[in-house]
Order: sequence, then structure tokens, then C-alpha cells
Amino acid sequence: MEIPPGMKIQEIVSSLRLNSHIIAARVDGVAVDLDRPLRRDCALDWIPMDSPEGLDILRHSTAHLMAQAVQGLFPGTQVTIGPTIEDGFYYDFNRESSFTPEELETIEARMRDLAASDLKITREEISRKKAIELFRSLGEGYKVAILEEIPDDTVSLYRQGDWVDLCRGPHVPATGVIRAFKLTGIAGAYWRGDERNEMLQRIYGTSWHSEEALSEHLRLLEEAKKRDHRKLGQELGLFMVSEAIGPGLPIWLPKGAMVRSILERYIVDLERSLGYQHVYTPQLARTDLYRQSGHWDHFKDNMYPPMRFEDKEELVLRPMNCPHHIMIYRRDLHSYRDLPLRLAELGTMYRYERSGVLSGLSRVRAMTLNDAHIFCLPEQIQSETVGVLRLIERVYRDFGFKDYWYRLSLRDPKDKSKFVDNDAMWDNAERYLRQALTEVGIAYKEATGEAAYYGPKIDVQLNDVLGHSETLSTVQLDFYLPERFGLEYVDKDGQRKRPVMIHRGVISTMERMMAFLIEHYAGNFPLWLSPVQVRLMTVTDEQKGYAEKVLRRLQALGWRAELDGRNEKLGYKIREAQMAKIPYAVVIGDRETKNQTVSPRRRGGQTLEPMSVSAFIELLGEEEVARELVGDKPTAGTAD
Repeated sequence: MEIPPGMKIQEIVSSLRLNSHIIAARVDGVAVDLDRPLRRDCALDWIPMDSPEGLDILRHSTAHLMAQAVQGLFPGTQVTIGPTIEDGFYYDFNRESSFTPEELETIEARMRDLAASDLKITREEISRKKAIELFRSLGEGYKVAILEEIPDDTVSLYRQGDWVDLCRGPHVPATGVIRAFKLTGIAGAYWRGDERNEMLQRIYGTSWHSEEALSEHLRLLEEAKKRDHRKLGQELGLFMVSEAIGPGLPIWLPKGAMVRSILERYIVDLERSLGYQHVYTPQLARTDLYRQSGHWDHFKDNMYPPMRFEDKEELVLRPMNCPHHIMIYRRDLHSYRDLPLRLAELGTMYRYERSGVLSGLSRVRAMTLNDAHIFCLPEQIQSETVGVLRLIERVYRDFGFKDYWYRLSLRDPKDKSKFVDNDAMWDNAERYLRQALTEVGIAYKEATGEAAYYGPKIDVQLNDVLGHSETLSTVQLDFYLPERFGLEYVDKDGQRKRPVMIHRGVISTMERMMAFLIEHYAGNFPLWLSPVQVRLMTVTDEQKGYAEKVLRRLQALGWRAELDGRNEKLGYKIREAQMAKIPYAVVIGDRETKNQTVSPRRRGGQTLEPMSVSAFIELLGEEEVARELVGDKPTAGTAD
């Protein structure tokens, strides 16, 4: 169709009788409101409400709707910023009294009234000076502060009814488009994320293209709450955080420490079987070591300040382990016959994270990484990288992980400050990683700007119950640090040459892995990982002698068993075992004592027929063997 100059995009949508779910458009690739007039030839694309970009616009408009409702209900409340986040939005407010859950319901009801009014949302461009005057007259000091930092002479405002906000947009055409939403919580937040600034109140919400999509999201949110590792970690006695010790410094309680030790033995034994040599290195190092590696320049804001001593020596808590492993490599002059050299460590590191982002075990200040560095010949890069990928696949099969995907994390060629400026080095490293992924037959997505500062990497992203992904495993190819540290090996021609480093982590930090496992299994660890595998429980004191005999036999064979011999009702004991998510609750009463048997009950409620202790031990063993047979033995590159 021919479009006259000045025709609005909304008119085009109407004339073409397009789906009413079109809420915005892209003009020459730039997202704009449907109210925007077209004054020149351009490429025009539609943005449906249920597309990722459409949902982002919808949620940002819902944040505005919430702010309008809040200020209408609570005069004097100042608005600050209201961005979208994954699956939702928030807005930060300055209000003298705290919002209550009851007020949240009132705000949501007011939002529905405003949505039903179908207020037209309009964009207005004015000078920055006039915008400052406007918001100053409205008593919006935070908006004035934001405007004073904007370098542009012209800014855009959005109005809906008698409410106005500073915003770049785009937004939906009218409030009536916003139908399926829910306010989900209240939290504190510092202005500009700086704990030195005043505390604001943040209201979270979510918004979707349909009531069905909203209902499904809320269902998943409830499931995620049940699986929250912070909640389950406390209930199951796995870990704690003490304010006296400090935030972000978790304490592993006996049951959590047991799971951690199982994880450590599992990965160390597996790595050793594949030719990795485990080492221990100190958690301190001279600051100069991290200056040489480049970590100081790139990460000093997340590193703890150096400790200075009378002799002017500076030591720092290490934020990563690679410089330590490099020093081990440098201890000897290596021949090409010595490579690959695979050094592994469960290395504890420290990184400063703001208190506002700390979260249980998933975001901490002290962490122990399942770390390894492979020093190899250039011709070994392919096989070593393939070996790591196969190791990751084996581990994920053993843990039953299925919902994960691979990301090839690349540099941003335009960012010369964040990434080492060496095009040839980056192109070469990226080529090797692509070849390895292809050889293993792994599909992957690319992500520009997500590389390490010294090289590209393969990240394995695991999805949680909400579909959010987080990196668990990583493989990084590094030509840079061997050059910085002058690493060498003697090649078959007698010449000294540079080795290549592969940085890899398979099960991440013990803290992040534990957080993920708790949520993945909802606390119902498989038998091989459970801190307590069997809980014996007596009906009366009469059975204690036989129960203790069974307990000793189980423990002597390595099973993690305990005895509940309290003088409590059996039903109460069984419920407690279920709440503790123990795989097997075993009842021992008069009949079992007389017949020298046990009556096992599986987690989940399945009661098995009484059986001999030997038969029960065989049953446990069969379940363990089933786990061990899940994956084939992996190969790690050229390991013999």
C-alpha cells in the first residue's frame, strides 16, 4: 500500500487489519510507539505483544501504570526509576511510611481501574531545561537529579491521563492494553544502588500478554518458592549465614558439609581418572601477581583491598586461581612430551560483592571453585577442549541435568577497554572453540560481549524452574596469559615455544553447585548425594538394641544412617523423616525385631514389604549401581 507522509503507524496497523496484539513497531530497526508518524521512506517491522521485545514494552508500561496508581493513592510519594527485569518490572519509590501487603492489593486494584479507563499514552518531546522545571514543580527531586545528568538538550516524556513520567519509551498505545499483571513483592533498595545513599522502597510486579500466561508464570513462581535453596537450606540444616561472621560468608552445617564432601570426592576422583593432577595453592598472593596477570586492572573493584605490612609487602586475597597454577607450570622447563599438563584444584577464592546482591549460596563473597588449567600444545587444543566438553556431558548425565544449553561467549570487538586488543588472537581462539563444539555435535548460541577479558569461552547454561539460565560450567581458551608470564616448552625441534592455556570449571563453585542442586532436586537429593540416606525408627524402647545392631551394620558398610529412638509416636517420626527428605525411613517394631527384618518406607510414601537387613542393603546397592551406570566413561583429550 502507498503511505502518505505523516501517516501514523497505528493507522497503518488498522488499515491492514493486523492482529490487535501489535503494540509497537521498529522503524529502520529502532523500536517506536504506534503513535509515531512516518515522514520518510523506511523499513517497518511489527512488534507483537507476545514477542520478547513486545513483553518488555508491555512490562515497562505496566511499571508506569503502577507508579501512577501509587502516586494517586499516596500523595507525596516520589518516583525514581522503573525498569523491566527478566519476567517482570519494578519501580523504586521514596515514601515516609513502608508499603504493606494490604496496600499492595490496593495498588493493584487501582491499576486495574486505570487500565479499564483505557487512558491514551502519549509521547512528548521537550527541552531538558523545561523538563527540569516541570519535575521540580511537581516535587520530583529524583527525576530532576536524573535530568541534570542527561547530556541531551531534548528529552521525552510520557503522559497517561494527568500523570507524567520521564522516559525514552516506547510504550503501549493505551492503558487498556495492560490486562494480565500481578504485583509480586516489596523490597528495599538504595538510590542508584549505592548503600551510602538513602533507602527506597521497591515494588516488584509481572505482566504478560494473556491471563493464561500470567497464571502459568505465577504457578512456576510458587514452585520456585518451594525450591528456594535459601529456604530449604535452613529447613534441612544444610548451611547458615551468621551476621557476626559477615554476609556472603556461608557456614556449611554438618549435613551440607556431607553433601559437599561427596561432591568433592566425586569430581576429584573423576578428574584424577582422566589425568588431572590435583594441587593446593594459598589463598593469598602478592598484589603484583595479579597486576601481571591483568586481573587487578579488570577486577580490582571486586577484589578485597591489599593487606600492607611494615616491610611494604602487599598481599591480597585471591579472586581466582589461574596465576597460582601458572607459577606451578613455571617451576620446571617442560618438554613437548610433558604436555598436556592438567592441574586441578578445589581452590577457595574471595570476591567483594555488594551486600544488596548477596543471596544464599548462589551469590557469596567466599567460594571454592572446581578449577583446572590445562597447559597444552597448539595441536592439542582441539582434543583437550573436546575432552572437557565430554567430561561436562558425563557429569550432567550423572546428576540428571537435562534442561541446559551451550553458549559461545565472544568479545565485543568495539570494546577495547574490556577485552585484550588482539584481533588475530581472538579469531584463532574462537575458531578452535567452534571446531570443538562441532566435533562433539553440540548446538550453541553466540553471545557478544560475554567473553573473558583474555579470551572466548564456552559457557554451559542451566535453566531453573522459571526458565532462567545461569552459568555452571565453562571452558575458556587463553593465548594471552602464557604470553604475559612468558610460559615456554621445548618443542621437538629444540626451540622454545608458548603453550596454550585452557581454563575450565565443570561443577562451578561448591556454593553455586549446592544452591543449584537443592533447587533442582527440591531438596530431595538422590540416594548417592543425600546427607542421611537411611533413618531407622523404633516403635518403642524395646527395639533399641536390635535397631542399634542394624545401624552399626549399615554404617560399617558406608551407608549414611541414623537412628531415631525417641519415645515419640511412630507417625510423628515418619512425618519428620519425610520433612527431612530422607530417602528411606525404616521402621523397626516388635515384629521386625522378632523376625530380624526391617520395614522400609521410600521417600514419597511408598511402603515396602518387610525384608531382611541383607535384602535391604542389596536394595540400596542396586540404587547406587543404577546411578553409576548412567554415563559412559569419558575421555579427556589425549589422556593415556
